[in-house]
Amino acid sequence: MKSHKDLIVYQRSLLYVKSIYNFTQSFPIDERYGLTSQIRRAAVSIPSNIAEGAARQYNKEFIQFLYVALGSLAEVETQIELAFLLAFSDSIGKDELLNENASIRRMLLKLIQSLQKNN
Repeated sequence: MKSHKDLIVYQRSLLYVKSIYNFTQSFPIDERYGLTSQIRRAAVSIPSNIAEGAARQYNKEFIQFLYVALGSLAEVETQIELAFLLAFSDSIGKDELLNENASIRRMLLKLIQSLQKNN
């Protein structure tokens, strides 16, 4: 790997952040500092932790940052569910967001397994 930018999971997580920003644009204005901010920060944390971990010297450190990214991904999933439960958005796009979430989760887990084998 030359750079974190070469990782497909990193590239997909960047696009996921864009999708989350688009999704939250329709949230109520009074949620700007509530759920809107929380879900956006959690989404941004995913590629950020992949990048930061990839910059570390040892695989063990990289793996730890990938687990943090997984935690942020779970947080985003929960917040998507809450947004629909609170009727901040209609059901259009819910499956697409959750499917992409699951896909990124699978990629992160595969990357973790690969790095663990190379220790």
